[in-house]
Amino acid sequence: MFGRLLGKKAKSGHVFGGAVAGLPVPHTAGLLSCRVLDPVGEPLRQAEFAVTDAAGRKVVGGETDPFGSVVATVPPGEYRLAVTAEGFTPFHSQTTVSEGGHTGLGDVTLQMSQPPQLPVPGEWEIEPTHSQIGFTARHIGMARIHGRFNTFAGAVRIADRMEDSAMHVVIDAASIDTNVQMRDDHLRSSDFLDVGRYPTLEFYSDRFVHRGGSRWGVSGALTLHGVSRTITLDTRYLGLGNGLEGEARAACRATTELHREDFTLTWQTMLARGIAVVGSSISIDMDIQIVPKS
Repeated sequence: MFGRLLGKKAKSGHVFGGAVAGLPVPHTAGLLSCRVLDPVGEPLRQAEFAVTDAAGRKVVGGETDPFGSVVATVPPGEYRLAVTAEGFTPFHSQTTVSEGGHTGLGDVTLQMSQPPQLPVPGEWEIEPTHSQIGFTARHIGMARIHGRFNTFAGAVRIADRMEDSAMHVVIDAASIDTNVQMRDDHLRSSDFLDVGRYPTLEFYSDRFVHRGGSRWGVSGALTLHGVSRTITLDTRYLGLGNGLEGEARAACRATTELHREDFTLTWQTMLARGIAVVGSSISIDMDIQIVPKS
């Protein structure tokens, strides 16, 4: 049975042996593969790869499987393979894929990259002109509504040991902005943020955890709508730089997801089809720059 099945596939394409045995590929295509390893020879799962053609256009991309494998079916031609992973130096290779051929690059070993320099210990503060605290909410089960808070302030104490650092952020709840006045007024009302009773959102960190490379987890208590819950910010540290006046700056990007019900934000209206007008999950997306406190 299996022989007949593979025989039928072979009539309309190629069936390769070896590591990709039984994989059917159209006659007008070839196969590109490799295995991505870390410096000690362990497979790197979820490393990102992209295959681009001679004109620089992306042909295919994705993530390595649990065994670090990359397998891509592409038309014959010249290609560039790029493999990246958090905390590792990117890999690039030019290669040629022939019609009906299998271009195997073998084992690709990624080397550890030098992590970006951390801010010097001391008192820092968020620079609001070049920072943003945004959010995204689902609307009627389909579209996404984007918004931000326009007014906020924050202090960061960088410790000698980065894991011992701390931060405190205060957000003006009334500064919520989705670019629609009627919707913003509703979000400020007692149905949602109730800014008359709860004028601010506050976050106090209690732990910085290094997750490898430039990835950090910053956990702490978020107080919203009079309720405090522990959250973790998935943070990517972007490094140090200097502003136009030569001042030192450090930057990061952080994301997390909140559930409205955890903060007693339970207002809801259902459409006739039983679809909620406002989704229960809110995605938070922050781009932050800090400068030494003056």
